[in-house]
Amino acid sequence: MDTKHYEVIIVGGGISGSALFYELARYTDAKSMCMLEKYEDLATLNSKGTSNSQTIHVGDIETNYTLEKAHVTKRAAKMIEKFNLQRGLQDKIMFAHQKMALGVGEKEVEFIKHRYHEFKELFPYLELWDKEKIREVEPKLVYADKEQTKDRAEPIVAMGTQSEYTTVDFGAMTKELAKAAQEEDKITDIFFNAEVEEIEKVGDKYKLTTTSGSVFTADFVVVNAGAHSLFLAHKMGYGKHMGSLSMAGSFYITSGEFLNGKVYMVQNPKLPFAALHGDPDILCDGKTRFGPTALALPVLERYKGLKSLGQCLKTMNIDGNILKIFWDLLKDSEIRNYVFKNFLFEVPGINKGLFVQDARKIVPSLSVDDIEYAKGFGGVRPQVLDKDKQKLMLGEASINPGGGILFNMTPSPGATSCLANAERDIEVVAEHLNLTFDTERFLDELTDKE
Repeated sequence: MDTKHYEVIIVGGGISGSALFYELARYTDAKSMCMLEKYEDLATLNSKGTSNSQTIHVGDIETNYTLEKAHVTKRAAKMIEKFNLQRGLQDKIMFAHQKMALGVGEKEVEFIKHRYHEFKELFPYLELWDKEKIREVEPKLVYADKEQTKDRAEPIVAMGTQSEYTTVDFGAMTKELAKAAQEEDKITDIFFNAEVEEIEKVGDKYKLTTTSGSVFTADFVVVNAGAHSLFLAHKMGYGKHMGSLSMAGSFYITSGEFLNGKVYMVQNPKLPFAALHGDPDILCDGKTRFGPTALALPVLERYKGLKSLGQCLKTMNIDGNILKIFWDLLKDSEIRNYVFKNFLFEVPGINKGLFVQDARKIVPSLSVDDIEYAKGFGGVRPQVLDKDKQKLMLGEASINPGGGILFNMTPSPGATSCLANAERDIEVVAEHLNLTFDTERFLDELTDKE
């Protein structure tokens, strides 16, 4: 059997893998690269448009982001916008809607007002909206009844904008990145149905064997395979101080259009998972999608059967340290109740009634008849557990053992950060392989140079 050799092999054909594939092809002098995807197409899992909230996470309305993190995500989000504008994809796969962070009740109102003044300098386009402005932008947030005769009882305020790009079909963008990479005058191969079973270091190269028996070799390997990144790292003996908790997010979808744009809620700082939000779904004729829920599932992939059950249990890497992390999370009554309630959101017969109670914080007049459980929507995000620190790690996790291999796990906002994460990885790849990274061209095309 022929062995195909490349300078760089990327494992995983989601948006993170495709972003790196594109940047290697366009901004470095690498001559050969390839992407190995285990399924029949790109972006069949978490990058698929129905598996995520389709949000460009800038850091302006995400209330769990610190100002420091917002500086980072703002730069990363601009890359998403610039790539799509460069390719003429606005109003095709990237869209502008209003977006806001909504505060409900006195405590949250004060929080939003304070946050607005803190973040205004970084995001000059942000506006502070009182109830009357919200009534104009998103009337269903204000009225307590469907007839729109009575206002909700609680005070509300929002920080938001009507002038920015907010929404991307990340599945379609994944394919655009791969397409753009293959327009460059390089060897840029993509192999489908190529699930990597084993990675071995052989001399100064890496040998990758797929489940079908195909063999590839590379000078450098980047594994961008979601939760499978940690699974493959563990098989090679790396990242043993980490475990992975698979959190699935489900959504509910309305029978008609309920929101004009994105409405995010104030995050409970105790809960490490995304707060409920409402979004116009660009793949469902603008119907409003509410979610995500947060459900721990013992699989690495959603809607692919129990094939990855054993892999998930191995990747959890259970020992006393992991059990202590779970115990510390669940001994808090707020987190415990949240976990239990999110389990009930999945139980037919009672789930809609329970979910509507939460979603009414956004749309007070929402009824059980207005929504349906969005079957087949949502994905699985690996939440990385640090055994040494005995705590849940938030954000991206990357394992760089040196020697020409990287393993990346990208929970939210991984899709927004894909081009920025690829930039980070290219610097490692370029140094190891003595490649030139055309930073001037990269900065000119994908960033607002400061």
